[in-house]
Amino acid sequence: MPNVREQAYELAYKLAREQLVGMGVEGLCRKAGAQSMDSRKIIVEYLNQSYLVALPSGEISLKDSEEQVPLRDKILILHYLTLAKGTPATNKLIIFKQLPGCASYFAVFNQWAITPLLDHFGRKPELLIGLAPKLGGHKTGYGDVSVTINAFPRVPITLILWRGDDEFPPRGNIVFDSNISDYLPTEDIRDLCATIVWKLIRGLP
Repeated sequence: MPNVREQAYELAYKLAREQLVGMGVEGLCRKAGAQSMDSRKIIVEYLNQSYLVALPSGEISLKDSEEQVPLRDKILILHYLTLAKGTPATNKLIIFKQLPGCASYFAVFNQWAITPLLDHFGRKPELLIGLAPKLGGHKTGYGDVSVTINAFPRVPITLILWRGDDEFPPRGNIVFDSNISDYLPTEDIRDLCATIVWKLIRGLP
């Protein structure tokens, strides 16, 4: 029997698929940086992989793989496509606490994303540099080590680490372009960051 979280994800997926119905494909693709194959199929890049979104059903599959797409990833993809406003990047970075409604999600954001990031990379932050390209990321110049991962075409996510020493433990944060709320709601940003961190962790040797 599905648990409460699984039921919530199923409902979110159902609602997101319903929202997709009737949306103009060309406008949707332009705002999200996605590609229209025809009136019945969209290709969108997510964490360095191409996903096919069938219309109007909202069914999602990997373009070059038979691997099943996790339900949470399907929800993130559909929310990105249906909510994208096409807003240009501001090149101004913000932290999670600056997102609208963050208070409801901040503790879980720390538990799901920041804590595991520090636990697995805090003492060896340079490991991030080798793993980031697998998710479409690259090295950037913040903190002691940082990488920016293009989660979606218009959603860069930057992970920053500062090395610890004998006096202070390692520190870390995850930051976003200030336009991110024009592409995803705060709850999804939390889930996306957790997904990225755990995909990086699973890539560790």
